[in-house]
Amino acid sequence: MFGSIGMPELLVIFLIALIVIGPKKLPEIGRAIGKGIAEFKKATEEIKESIEVEDEDIINPEPEDMIDSISGKKEKEEKKDGDRGEKTVS
Repeated sequence: MFGSIGMPELLVIFLIALIVIGPKKLPEIGRAIGKGIAEFKKATEEIKESIEVEDEDIINPEPEDMIDSISGKKEKEEKKDGDRGEKTVS
């Protein structure tokens, strides 16, 4: 899990932290580190989701209203109804 750090090394690190920080502050620091890691994971997930949404928008953009070059009026794009072959205006 931690690469080349084994159980004996983790115990030594824990004991040094316990001596330096003290038994009363160690749980508080552990909670703070845990909350920080959770916030970091949440932020990275939000960034991943926003990048995926932007990629989808670039690949499949939503059709925009067309503007007539002569009159300057907006025209709605016509879509065919697949069942009847009729044209509908959206």
